Amino acid sequence: MRMAIVRLVVMLILIINQILIGKGWTPLPYDEEQIYEFVNGLALVAVSIWAWWKNNNITKNAQKAQEYKEQLDKK
Repeated sequence: MRMAIVRLVVMLILIINQILIGKGWTPLPYDEEQIYEFVNGLALVAVSIWAWWKNNNITKNAQKAQEYKEQLDKK
């Protein structure tokens, strides 16, 4: 799924780039691979932060819920 989104974003940027070329404007100074690497890196950072947040009990409520779960597991 993530790769499909990356490909869609790259395609949209390339379409915009092609429109700019057609109008005689300076196109985006990046090639497809550079754009792909940037979007992929951005997706990696976003997913990493989300996974870190999701898998760690950071908030007080999450910590209390974890304690409660551990108590239930002991029974």
